[in-house]
Amino acid sequence: MEDAHGTCTLHPSPSDLVLNQFDVDMECCNSIRFLAVDAINKAKSGHPGAPLGQAPMGHILFSEVMNYNPQNPFWVNRDRFVLSSGHGCMLQYALMHLAGFPSVTMDDIRQFRQLNSRTPGHPENFETAGIDVTTGPLGMGIANAVGLAAAERHLASTYNTNHVELISHYTYCICGDGCMQEGLSHEACALAGHLQLGKLILFYDDNNITIEGSTELSFTEDVTARFNAYNWHVQTVADGNTDLDAIRSAIQCAKEEQARPSLIRVKTTIGFGAPTKAGSASIHGAAVGAEEARAMREHLKWEHGEFEVPDMVYDIYATHAQQGTEQEQRWWSLWANYQKHEPELANQFKRAVLDRELPEKWEESLPQVSATDKALASRQHSQACLNAISDVLPELMGGSADLGPSNLTVLKKEKDFSHQTFEGRNMRFGVREFGMAAICNAMSLHGTGLMPYCATFTVFTDYMRGAIRVAALSKAGSIFITTHDSVALGEDGPTHQPTETIPSLRMIPNLVVLRPADGNETSGSYKVAIERSKKLEGPTLLCLSRQTLAKNDKTCIHKTSLGAYVVGESSDPALILVATGSEVSLAMAAKAAMDVEIRVVSMPSCELFRQQPRSYKDSILPRHIPKMSIEMSTTFAWMEFVDACIGINRFGVSAPGPVCEKHLGFTVDNVQLCARRLLQGERGCLSDGSA
Repeated sequence: MEDAHGTCTLHPSPSDLVLNQFDVDMECCNSIRFLAVDAINKAKSGHPGAPLGQAPMGHILFSEVMNYNPQNPFWVNRDRFVLSSGHGCMLQYALMHLAGFPSVTMDDIRQFRQLNSRTPGHPENFETAGIDVTTGPLGMGIANAVGLAAAERHLASTYNTNHVELISHYTYCICGDGCMQEGLSHEACALAGHLQLGKLILFYDDNNITIEGSTELSFTEDVTARFNAYNWHVQTVADGNTDLDAIRSAIQCAKEEQARPSLIRVKTTIGFGAPTKAGSASIHGAAVGAEEARAMREHLKWEHGEFEVPDMVYDIYATHAQQGTEQEQRWWSLWANYQKHEPELANQFKRAVLDRELPEKWEESLPQVSATDKALASRQHSQACLNAISDVLPELMGGSADLGPSNLTVLKKEKDFSHQTFEGRNMRFGVREFGMAAICNAMSLHGTGLMPYCATFTVFTDYMRGAIRVAALSKAGSIFITTHDSVALGEDGPTHQPTETIPSLRMIPNLVVLRPADGNETSGSYKVAIERSKKLEGPTLLCLSRQTLAKNDKTCIHKTSLGAYVVGESSDPALILVATGSEVSLAMAAKAAMDVEIRVVSMPSCELFRQQPRSYKDSILPRHIPKMSIEMSTTFAWMEFVDACIGINRFGVSAPGPVCEKHLGFTVDNVQLCARRLLQGERGCLSDGSA
């Protein structure tokens, strides 16, 4: 029953009332436990404590509750599962193996944590079919689960009708004490409660142990009160080791609560069943060893050998998996009926969700800047792009970390995404950069063609870098929009001026960073971002200006995807100036002022330029011609492309934008001076922002 705070505490039932079911449950749970123990022992590496304690939760979910089809792990209306405590991934691999996922055979279990195996040391969506998201660092999975639940609510509100419910799945997540301690969990869970994501069910493996020992060392907050304050429905299972009926009841209670997300706080023993190590930090992150495994088999009366699973257990999971197959078959019948009664929505659903394709000629909606158009900041061009393409891309949705008026990312014709209007496409993330990015990653990986974007100031990507990195690793199609991209933002000063930020973002593998020089390159950047997002090729990050950018009649939407191209040609250049963003206009001004032949190259994306054939790269940046970069950032990475640099190898200053630029050396006079030094044979950083 629930207490005065709405907290439901479920106590164990007498075991003699469910003796037969209890024995069956324990056989299944112990199958999971020993697959984990044996795989980790064989690998001599892994985290057995979590799967040993979490086995009952996982067993109930995968053998009774969740709708999934192992033969089609990408069925759009399947329930989603996230293991936020991803170090305990042998739990998920064991469950997927028992359920019959072809991606996790017994051979895969035996190859746990080995090179090129489908059972890596943390769950990875790009390695193992059936893994919904790559959770990685603790807390990430909780935010991912919020993103998956948000995607479900949006799609359900967009496509479900009074007669047909196309989207109706749940998101289940298991987390631990470490996930709860990470600030990311606060950001994501506070937003989930605000949005009333009632189809999100989070299991908290409450075992009071982290790597250093008891949680009493550092974590004594009242988690129940915390989640009540978030507007979550909270329950506690007093014995998560053996009282599986209490877990069943809690799940049913959570599913009946539609107005709030649910937290099920499950009291467990880390390393349950290990005679000498259970309940201690020593079981967290090291193999139990052969001797402890033998003692554990004796203690739990497990008479089976290594990697041996009773046929009865396989049969139980196969029965539930078959039910999932039948659920999918019924869904396709539902879809056939939907197409007859809702042809317009059905066509959109098929393209955007099932086929995950872009509309034909969608790119024609991107704004093109003409000679008569007013000069604007690239953040203003971005606003025009978002609002133009949103008309033809209903799957595009997103928002800002409370910086919409500065980032200019609000879709003017669309409603807010809220518990009253889940069909809305403007997401209000609040001041939660890290949570925002992780939520968007999961929305992209939901597998239904959504293209999420999120926005903040460029320098604040440091708050969300962990999620940007995992987006790149997992090939999520997140679009990260950042504004105020240089010292030219002015008076906010060095805390907000990203002198080192953009080069550091360029270091992340599979992240494409674009810094457009004007409106046409901004449109070209969106073309790249949208196409990468839809194909799940990886995330794209746009760096946009606060200040107005000069127009250039040689910039090109389509050439932006080449990464670099000529915008100021010369018949026989003695020098090449390579610039990005607002500095392209500075390079053009320097070209006009100098008495030598100069080629100007705009390089909106170093990553895209690297992907081009050597012949193209040599045609743009011939090896025999001296080259100098101009960018209001640190210079260390530019020597890959050029012989000399003008940059800022220091923090910025607090002053009006034009004053900052002049003080730090971004003037025509200084570019000319450095160009002459380069032509005289000097190399390296010729101007580093030193006053």
